[in-house]
Amino acid sequence: METSTKWVRMDDGVEVFMKKWTSPTITPKAVLQISHGMAEHIERYNHFAHYLVNKGIFVYGSDHRGHGRTGERMGHLGYFAAQDGFERAVEDLYVINREISQDISNLPIYMFGHSMGSFLARRFMQTYSQAVKGAIISGTAGDPGIAGKIGKSIAKREMHKKGGKSPSPLLNRLTFGSYNKKFPQQKTEFDWLTRDAHKVKEYIEDPLCGFICTSSFFYDLFTGLEKIHDDQQVRKVPSKFPILIISGEDDPVGGKALKGVHRVVKQWEKNGLDNIKTIFFKQGRHELLNETNQLEVYQLIFDWLKQETYRKNP
Repeated sequence: METSTKWVRMDDGVEVFMKKWTSPTITPKAVLQISHGMAEHIERYNHFAHYLVNKGIFVYGSDHRGHGRTGERMGHLGYFAAQDGFERAVEDLYVINREISQDISNLPIYMFGHSMGSFLARRFMQTYSQAVKGAIISGTAGDPGIAGKIGKSIAKREMHKKGGKSPSPLLNRLTFGSYNKKFPQQKTEFDWLTRDAHKVKEYIEDPLCGFICTSSFFYDLFTGLEKIHDDQQVRKVPSKFPILIISGEDDPVGGKALKGVHRVVKQWEKNGLDNIKTIFFKQGRHELLNETNQLEVYQLIFDWLKQETYRKNP
């Protein structure tokens, strides 16, 4: 197992931190590009990456702008860009994707997107589907509808009042405040992430996790959610594009009884996508890769990647 890192400069001057997990003794069958979630970073996927490399899947990932080491170098956590931040973050993923393609040619690349990273991955599917052979969508959410429009309005007002780089405790509370309510005997405000108390503790103690994002970030996020749920944009995804969608049955991000996730699948199907597989994990919460049954989750993801890779290269 080998890991290496580099900085990739974007056209607006932002330098994005990129990491890869490979092995000189293993011949890879495919590559997985990871798009991490909100208020976290790519190093949290280290255990998952090690598992996949040992199975012949090399892994690449990056810290989104405003996150992890990218955010540190920018001088601001929880901030995308002065304008069109969501689209910028998606473009960053494409630039990283091209770096991967140059690094390891002739291998199929798949995208894994978790939570906010799943929103970016879904937009990536709409814009750059030719760059990947399929996508794994983890811990996603449905169209927030009127709540999203209200959130966007609040974000815009806060941007004008305090500036786009000001953290927004109000929008943070409105977005995440109810997520813990369904879980009895709560010990922390982040119990909704996973049943694994040790993983929750690690998240809380990580200075690059759990920070409050800026008003402009929330504005960009709500704008991105509008785009990925627009039927015209959904129809840009090829009908046979392979998608694996995974969620924990107790993930509050997916909505009550995962109604939001089911609505996403129905919208995809309505717009002609017909290569979708869904796996919902009983009692699973938001971060399936950090759940108490994480190895089961890892294995099912690998099985899907193996099946898709074999289908394309028997």
